Amino acid sequence: MRTSGVTDVVLGMHPNDHLCWPFDDFAEFRTRAAEFLVDGLRLGQRACYVARGADLAADLQAEPVLVEALRDGRAQAISLESQYTSGTAVTPAAQVGVYAAATRAAVEAGFTGLRVAADATTLVRTPDALDAFCRYEHMIDRYMTAEPFSAMCAYQRGELPEPAIVRLSSLHPVNNAWCAPFRLHATADGIALDGEIDWVSRDLLELALENTAPRDGVLHVDTTRLAFIDHHGLIALHDFARANGATLVLRSQRSALARMVSILGLDGVEFVR
Repeated sequence: MRTSGVTDVVLGMHPNDHLCWPFDDFAEFRTRAAEFLVDGLRLGQRACYVARGADLAADLQAEPVLVEALRDGRAQAISLESQYTSGTAVTPAAQVGVYAAATRAAVEAGFTGLRVAADATTLVRTPDALDAFCRYEHMIDRYMTAEPFSAMCAYQRGELPEPAIVRLSSLHPVNNAWCAPFRLHATADGIALDGEIDWVSRDLLELALENTAPRDGVLHVDTTRLAFIDHHGLIALHDFARANGATLVLRSQRSALARMVSILGLDGVEFVR
């Protein structure tokens, strides 16, 4: 079992964090969700706990701050069953709309934003449900770049195949699943890539790219925090941009990347610093 806490994984968390937390047993999820939500309360956010079960308030009894917040309305406990149908694919845009409305309501009530910790395991059990939820994860990630919403998306390892865990982890800017070689997440004008991309992770990159889209004919990719990318990764980015009729614009501080693009003969690629 992993024993590191949320603050061990994420240092200097801010109001719009998007954290993926695969877990081994439900007690671990309860503990880490409580940490995440208490951090939100300290930031002045409304806290929301979403999980399976009927008596969710009992899940949070070990954390006095949350018990008090549940009593005075600063926190909510909502059953997953009341919000979703298990095994049924979500409608990504509609689900983003649900959290956007809840975020607006929190701000109007005087909070600095909304923070949600949710066990989403049952929402990604089938291939279609997983595909839809991956699209949702990227859409909500983009929403977070401009709005005061943050979320911990938790998935139970024993109930899902490892490739699903890796795929979901790769779509969050922060995660505790070191099995994901890179992270693709939204920026104000495109996407950013962190970690390492090579021939082994090319298929995963192509899956991750399917959840995004160029904007105004341009695919902006921030690679400044990417530790490594080989020609397989560059070709995958180039091919995705071309398939969508877009120019690939790479933000990079490394001249070697431009040389690699030139050697590969990849057209329609621009660089910015």
